[in-house]
Amino acid sequence: MNTIKPIRTEADYQAALARVDAIFDSKPGDPTADEFEILITLIEAYEAQHHPIPEPDPIEYIKYKMQERGLLQRDVAQWFGGENRVSEVLNRKRKLTAKMMKALHDNLGISAEVLLAAA
Repeated sequence: MNTIKPIRTEADYQAALARVDAIFDSKPGDPTADEFEILITLIEAYEAQHHPIPEPDPIEYIKYKMQERGLLQRDVAQWFGGENRVSEVLNRKRKLTAKMMKALHDNLGISAEVLLAAA
């Protein structure tokens, strides 16, 4: 087992990634399996602080979720209050309402945090 140390710099991060790659196929019970788990935790913490993933654009994410499920504007019109409203929202001419956000969350599984960014 290599000496595990905190990840403080980009060089430490790259070294940890290389080590994880080298021991990726560790079997449970192997000494490297524990090292792998610890390194993954350290890498995730470093990434959360230094390489955060931004929330997606709410309107683009709605479009993506619709496309993913093969939905057309007419299919989601009831969630928006009509096809015209869907078009207005998707073209950024109208803001999402709380009722629309709830329907999108319930039906497409889009998080409230993402949807609130469009309000």
